[in-house]
Amino acid sequence: MALALLLAIPTAAFAQRVPPHVFVGSVTLDGATAADGAAVTAWIGGEQVAATTASSGSYSLIVDQQDASFAGETVSFKVSGAGTAETAEWVQGGGDELNLVATTGSAGGGGEQGATGAVGAVGPAGPRGAAGPEGPAGPAGATGPAGAPGAAGSDGNDGSAGSAGVAGAAGTDGGGGALGIVALIVAIVALVAAGGAFMTGRRS
Repeated sequence: MALALLLAIPTAAFAQRVPPHVFVGSVTLDGATAADGAAVTAWIGGEQVAATTASSGSYSLIVDQQDASFAGETVSFKVSGAGTAETAEWVQGGGDELNLVATTGSAGGGGEQGATGAVGAVGPAGPRGAAGPEGPAGPAGATGPAGAPGAAGSDGNDGSAGSAGVAGAAGTDGGGGALGIVALIVAIVALVAAGGAFMTGRRS
């Protein structure tokens, strides 16, 4: 189809003008065949450079230029104002079969990018999250110094008297009391006499 369109262009026109780039193919809009009369437009650098209408689900579009200023430029397409994902590079005397698929709401590649919008305000803080599980116990701390001695306590009360002890066993019968005393006196006298004799012997 592209070759037929190129042949249909008068030879005299080629002698004075740069040969155009011809695009042909099917055209759909929102998943359905484009209606007859639907506008098919070509765009370069944000400007419309060619237009035609769909017929029986197809289109043929000549992107013409008087000089070679379009060489290497990207051509994008729209169908009834809806953008397509298909693009092509403009070539002098080129011919491409390019099936266009347009979707309503798509801006297409022909328009210039809009300015970046301002950053929105910071939203409110979200609710506090749930408490996490209890962490493991830490290591034991160092032993502290000994504490100061406490004050002495007060004297306690006297205890109650104990019960009487049991009686001891009876002693053996002793000798006569007078006889024991006499014997003690005799022994003392004997000791005194012996001591006196000893001392007299040492003096002599």
